[in-house]
Amino acid sequence: MKKLVAIMFLLVAFTLVGCSKEPTPEERFSDYIALWNKQKFDKMYDYLSKDAKQNITKEEFTNRYKKIYEDLQITDLKIDFKKPKKDKEAKEQVHYSFTAKMNSVAGTIQFTHKAKLQEEERDDKKNWYVDWNTEYIFPKLKEGDTIGLSTVTPKRGEILDRNGNGLAVNGQVYEVGVVAGKADEAVLEPLSALLKMSKEQINKALSASWVKPGMFVPLKKVPMDDKERISQLVALEPVQTRKVGARIYPYGQAAAQLVGYVGAITEDELAKRKEKGYTSRDVIGKRGLEQVLDEQLKGTSGVKIVIKKKAGADGAASEEVVLAEKPVADGKDVKLTIDADVQASVFEELAGEAGTVAAMNPVTGETLALVSSPSFDPNQAALGFSAEEWKALQEDKQQPLTTRFKQAYAPGSVLKPLTAAVGLANGAIKPSEAVPILGAQWQKDKSWGGYFVTRVHAGTDSVDLEKALVLSDNIYFAQAALKIGKDAFVDGLKKFGFDEELGYTFPLEKSVTGSLDNDIALADSGYGQGQIQMSIVHLLSSYTPFVSVNGGNMIKPVLLADEKQGQVLKEAVVSAEHAGLIAADLRKVVGDASGTAHAAEMADYPLAGKTGTAEIKQKQGETGVENGWFIAYNTNEPSLMVAMMVENVQGRGGSGIPVKLVKNIFTKIK
Repeated sequence: MKKLVAIMFLLVAFTLVGCSKEPTPEERFSDYIALWNKQKFDKMYDYLSKDAKQNITKEEFTNRYKKIYEDLQITDLKIDFKKPKKDKEAKEQVHYSFTAKMNSVAGTIQFTHKAKLQEEERDDKKNWYVDWNTEYIFPKLKEGDTIGLSTVTPKRGEILDRNGNGLAVNGQVYEVGVVAGKADEAVLEPLSALLKMSKEQINKALSASWVKPGMFVPLKKVPMDDKERISQLVALEPVQTRKVGARIYPYGQAAAQLVGYVGAITEDELAKRKEKGYTSRDVIGKRGLEQVLDEQLKGTSGVKIVIKKKAGADGAASEEVVLAEKPVADGKDVKLTIDADVQASVFEELAGEAGTVAAMNPVTGETLALVSSPSFDPNQAALGFSAEEWKALQEDKQQPLTTRFKQAYAPGSVLKPLTAAVGLANGAIKPSEAVPILGAQWQKDKSWGGYFVTRVHAGTDSVDLEKALVLSDNIYFAQAALKIGKDAFVDGLKKFGFDEELGYTFPLEKSVTGSLDNDIALADSGYGQGQIQMSIVHLLSSYTPFVSVNGGNMIKPVLLADEKQGQVLKEAVVSAEHAGLIAADLRKVVGDASGTAHAAEMADYPLAGKTGTAEIKQKQGETGVENGWFIAYNTNEPSLMVAMMVENVQGRGGSGIPVKLVKNIFTKIK
């Protein structure tokens, strides 16, 4: 028993000796590197030698690593140390080689360096500590050196129309400023008014920490064509101007919603884009195609990371050691199918009316114009609106900041040809069948209570498909939708692209059929009311099957010049026979004296089209807001199709307003 106890005692003793064994330098350095790879800089400091700690505090050590790694956007850090096959003999100092590799804002940085560890006794225990210096960060970074980061801004790609005309180009503006120390109170008053800046804002700029007497202090950028304001500004003695680069929008308000504008990146925007290489110095698209195509237009900044060597005692200029460099890559130009002259002409025709117009080639699918009215000045937006200007835009009842061509609206009677196509396809509509409809109002039965479908052209004659389209008979198409049935009606509209994305370059709201949860909703949807919603671009595309050369195929709308033209979005959405039938009726909508769009009739230029008035109200009996629609194309030479929606046409002529304006557009550009 005594022998067994003795053996147990020896085992415990050996175990205790093993547990108190001093760590090897290889183990200590491996632990240090593990912390480094995790960027646990505060923990790394505990591994530093006494000599190293005398030169840098824990706070300085931690903050320096953090700042460098954050500023240089260091990622994928990999410090590698291969333990020697055989532990080195215990000495007071040992040296190990290690490799470092990391990604930075300027590309890959990698190096090999030699670490020195020394044995020290602390609290009666010996251990190994890293004899750290600044060269562990980067080998050529000596004490007193600094790290510099410089960028070269890429040239932003331009947005061009189909003919190479600039819609968004790189140009110049005047930067207006004052000479510090010379702007007295007498100057501040007119300067504030001309620049639309408060005196407090001007004084804040003039009192910035970097400003010294006699220096030029920039205050605001002004378009070069604002000559009258520039002349008034330079007449003030301390005011000076200089030309600087800026984004210019030659077509101004006419293309503002389509093209958008650029501005300095915000903190929130940077947080979402940082992984894509964006920096706090970037200018990015804020709206329109500038925003949608920003990554293509922006390009990639050139970045160089250097170690700036401490200047010599003789005052010689400091040298630079390049750590990493990424060359600048300019943004790519974007060419659109848009015709800038058509765009400007269409916008001018709206003359401030709240609404939207889209024009396309119905055979190729090329978008020729996308207009939203009223609009705003993108040049001023890029330079910066004053608080008062921005507030006025936001509070304007006509909503000039709304991009109407991307939104979905109740289409009203312009949907009727689609209802006709669906009804013809499933046999619910027979073109020659005369439907007996009496009076101006109709309801399915008494279960509808006080709800009636109302038509404008009341009469006692029966109504066939041709007459229903020419006179735009709501009751005919309400009855047709009920006869088609909910499921078949929805399926038929889905063949026209409802409830799905069009794959269009400019993000559009999806056209939807709504729930159609009762007979009233289904009946109303048959003539484009109810919960039916449609974008104007989709409307254009949905009419392409009626163009004779398309043979009932629905053509995909395109916006970029390098997209394939004449793509079939939906094949044989309408049979050739039915497409020809509906097209003939659409021609009569304009050509017949009784047609709702007869005011658009032009000699030797046959238009086919459809009018629509969508009423937006909470319940029957109320006076609602009305949006007027008209879509038309030339039947002989179908190279241009125009759709227009004008808001608030009630009491002003209804759909007659867009009929007149669309006719003017064809007259100008046919």
